[in-house]
Amino acid sequence: MAETQTLPDYPRGLTFEQVWAALKETDRLQKENALRQKETDRQIKEINKRFGDFSNRFGEIAEYMVAPGLQDKFRKMGHTFQKASNHAKFHDYDKSIFFEVDIMLENGDKAILVEVKTKPSTEDVQDHIERLEKMRKYANLHGDKRSFLGAVAGVVMTKNVKDYALKQGFYVIEPTGETFNITTPDGQPKEW
Repeated sequence: MAETQTLPDYPRGLTFEQVWAALKETDRLQKENALRQKETDRQIKEINKRFGDFSNRFGEIAEYMVAPGLQDKFRKMGHTFQKASNHAKFHDYDKSIFFEVDIMLENGDKAILVEVKTKPSTEDVQDHIERLEKMRKYANLHGDKRSFLGAVAGVVMTKNVKDYALKQGFYVIEPTGETFNITTPDGQPKEW
């Protein structure tokens, strides 16, 4: 007895017009989904921009909260700085050195470069080390023999970042109620 093979039961009776209509509907739905995705991407981009603007404004607020009292706080710690600058910019086009310092406190012997972040990260601390290295290079090129110290200020400072910054020889500046506190690194602050 010969074995008979049964074929799957495919829908029968679809006309070319019905298949064509189904393909057109699929194409329309794909285009509609692409437009929705494009609009969603635009909205996400707008939200990210607004959040970035908000974060930058929050950082500016932090700078203006910290800057006025820094000279007095450091004076109480034995460091007198006659000059304080916000957003100090340095460029040496011949040597391709470009950087900005959020807050810089200066006197004839030393300067402290303060990086202010809403919520600093270990990467921000690393970036500040690089900024201090650029400052040292810039100062050497321009006959500036002062030593440079680093500080990191943050509105929200995690223990991990605080410990890391202190180990790098930085002062750590954090809010405490209506004012702020400066923590001195263990041992001597690192000088560049």
